[in-house]
Amino acid sequence: MIDRRALLLGLAVPGLTLGHRTAHAQAPAAAESTLDRVRNSKKLRISAIVGAEPYFRKNLADGTWNGVAVEMAASIARPLEATVEYVESTYANSILDLRSGRSDLAFSLNPTPERALSIAFSHPYYMHPYALLAKAGFSAATWADLNKPEMRLCASNGTLPDTLVRRYAPRAQVVVTRTIDEGVLAVQTGRADAIVTAVLQAFSIKIKNPLFSTIIIPEAPRIALPTCLGVRQENNARWLDYLNAWVDFNAASGQVMDWIVAELGRGGITRDQIPA
Repeated sequence: MIDRRALLLGLAVPGLTLGHRTAHAQAPAAAESTLDRVRNSKKLRISAIVGAEPYFRKNLADGTWNGVAVEMAASIARPLEATVEYVESTYANSILDLRSGRSDLAFSLNPTPERALSIAFSHPYYMHPYALLAKAGFSAATWADLNKPEMRLCASNGTLPDTLVRRYAPRAQVVVTRTIDEGVLAVQTGRADAIVTAVLQAFSIKIKNPLFSTIIIPEAPRIALPTCLGVRQENNARWLDYLNAWVDFNAASGQVMDWIVAELGRGGITRDQIPA
């Protein structure tokens, strides 16, 4: 019979030693870090966004991916001797992909305080201005010009353009879409006057659709925000340290801009057309 007083006092009790050892042996192992998982599996999983050119461009015929983020991912994976796997997603869902463990890395994210509560961010790899993409005849130079009830501005749900419009043009009508491709359709069909998006995406849409002939970067204020890699939050910082070293080297050496210029150049956009 077990001595209950001894048990309460934490003393050794015959017959319980083996059980204690067994329980200790079955304790869960520490979670594998993202860097270790990538190196052990030889696979780097990234969230890939359909319609998010110049970062991602999917060939619907054979399912292959190209674009700036694809080049960046290959460069990140190379020292790790890993291959890149694509998790098709949206910008909003790419954060959920990280949190759920479906992906190891997300591209082209602007860090916000709200997002920083959910995921971690690398150092910025460039400062990205925001622009208006519209048909010929659309005229606006400042956010004050846009802050009118008759203005219909399109922004993808859960993205920074949605936040920017509501902050700097609260009187304008916001046409919220799930993806930027739906925003293109909204302007084409007359439901919206312009798309608010990052300027590089505006160039990519203009390349594919000559209907969009006007790209305006609104002033007062002129908004250019840091663009970063997104990763899952974890106690082990080695993955983020590795990515920060990668960002610092490739941004400072001009390699990131070379990838951007090369991708836009395929559509006829020259380097001197890209804002500083």
